[in-house]
Amino acid sequence: MKTIGILTSGGDAPGMNSAIRGAVRTALNKSMRIKGVRNGYDGLMKGDIYEMNISSVADIIHKGGTILGTARSLEFQTPEGQKRGAQILADYGIEGLIVIGGDGSFKGAKALSDLGIKTIGIPGTIDNDMGYTDYTIGFFTAIETVSDAIGKLRDTSSSHGRAVVIEVMGRNCGDLALYSGLAGGAESIIVPEHKFSINEIIAKMEHGRKRGKLHHLITLAEGVGDPYALANELEEKTGIETKVTVLGHVQRGGSPSAVDRLLGSAMGSRAVDLLAEEKTGLAIGYVNGKIIEVSIEEATSVKSVFDENLYDLANSLSR
Repeated sequence: MKTIGILTSGGDAPGMNSAIRGAVRTALNKSMRIKGVRNGYDGLMKGDIYEMNISSVADIIHKGGTILGTARSLEFQTPEGQKRGAQILADYGIEGLIVIGGDGSFKGAKALSDLGIKTIGIPGTIDNDMGYTDYTIGFFTAIETVSDAIGKLRDTSSSHGRAVVIEVMGRNCGDLALYSGLAGGAESIIVPEHKFSINEIIAKMEHGRKRGKLHHLITLAEGVGDPYALANELEEKTGIETKVTVLGHVQRGGSPSAVDRLLGSAMGSRAVDLLAEEKTGLAIGYVNGKIIEVSIEEATSVKSVFDENLYDLANSLSR
């Protein structure tokens, strides 16, 4: 294989640039050409493709976001659009493509693989919602961002004697709420994997107030419920002023953690190795401390397993 391409798709995640850097420099070390596709599958459909060299990825390992940009494409989601995308790659001489993103991005990679473009997927999403891998690129940086926000909210909440509902990202996966809630010392954690009892939260709030605790922090995974309705109900039933903080897209930004830089670098390099071996339709993951690869079909079908032990630990330590 002489020429490969690389794109990032879906939501951006800290560490994507590390993966891009790892892939570009590994490809050049193998005397392969590598072309960047700007703005994901949308850029592919527009032919927004350029030659990358060693300087293209200089001084990016510490930068958040993605230098390639990312955007979704409705056109590419159609069979006709996928065929056109494969033809555009062929027109640019691209024989293999590295796709960095989440579940939807991987499905696009599988479609291209079926059309004859060799593809390798790298999991890049702060949600950590891909069950075939222990961790996705961006997850650990997002934990740091959220746990830092929890610490700041604790300061102001204690000053005013308030409770705070902190909504975090994660869609249908509660990992970010759980890990950041435990790391940040949140008193209550609400995730989609567990039904929550508002009476239990109220009991915790009242118990904490009786022993002199001035704050009560609740991490709420988005999609579980309306944070404002929850805050209003808690305030009505406890008499404790309860505010809402929706962290939103701040969770996606920031310089990637050392862990995400390591994961990104290793996965990006491994993706090039697999393409050099003429492999296709594979997704790279990280399991039990090792870089692994599975079929994209498996990667998009395995459900995430919620860490019940960690959830129990968080509840035990927050009493």
